[in-house]
Amino acid sequence: MHLSGRYVHRIVPEDVGKRVSVRIRIPDGRFADIVGVVEDWTDGVLLIRRRDDSTAEVIESTIVASRIVPPAPPRRRARRDDRP
Repeated sequence: MHLSGRYVHRIVPEDVGKRVSVRIRIPDGRFADIVGVVEDWTDGVLLIRRRDDSTAEVIESTIVASRIVPPAPPRRRARRDDRP
């Protein structure tokens, strides 16, 4: 049995401010995934801020799939080891 997926591009410029998952095709033909908040979408270029506060500029024409995703869960505090 062969299963094949279908890529769907669901985000639009009105989604600025929302958290998204974007799959892009990189120049060598492979794919890369970016998850973050769309901060800007101007002239076909998206600025996406990742959870680690880094940003990624994504050219809209490289997007092969995208969707809105739920907000990121809060970060957990580091566990303290209070064992004697």
